[in-house]
Amino acid sequence: MTDRPLNGDDVRAALGELTAVLGPAAAGAAGTRWDAPAGPLEWSCRETAAHIAHDLLAYAGQLAARPGDRYLPMDLTVRPEAGPAEVLTVVTACAHLLATALDAAPPELRAYHFGPCDPAGFAAMGVTETLLHTHDITLGLGLEWRPAERLTAAALARLFPDAPAGDPVDVLLWCTGRGELDGRPRRTSWRWRAAVG
Repeated sequence: MTDRPLNGDDVRAALGELTAVLGPAAAGAAGTRWDAPAGPLEWSCRETAAHIAHDLLAYAGQLAARPGDRYLPMDLTVRPEAGPAEVLTVVTACAHLLATALDAAPPELRAYHFGPCDPAGFAAMGVTETLLHTHDITLGLGLEWRPAERLTAAALARLFPDAPAGDPVDVLLWCTGRGELDGRPRRTSWRWRAAVG
């Protein structure tokens, strides 16, 4: 892992992880399983993929508009008739919108996410949303997959600076209520810290 802040390339890398494992699962007969719950979530696998797209678009919007005190009053709607492959295309579009917004954002830019958030914070949130929810979806689809350690470690360091030591993937899953860690019980509530200052 490097010490550089996360950026648009990292969002693209997380998207690459998502499409590599979920792309084949969205095609053909496998697409019918997307109504199953996504791991520990109440959302279906399809709804979880649409949620990834929603959050990536929201982060891109925040970076573009730069509001200092609120989230933009917008939501992404993925049409109900869109199949899993089409939903993943929406995720791809939203990931590239966020990556492009990050590419254009100067490091001193601040936009609202429960306080002033820098571009690296939005990149870390985009990477984390993508990797965590890909993990949730693969559980729901019965696929073997683990998030990329380099991306996970970088996002964990940025969003959970007080996280315990250990395997970055296991620690991130514990930090976000997705498992136990070295005798620590599963968290029932959590929040990352993306805001700076």
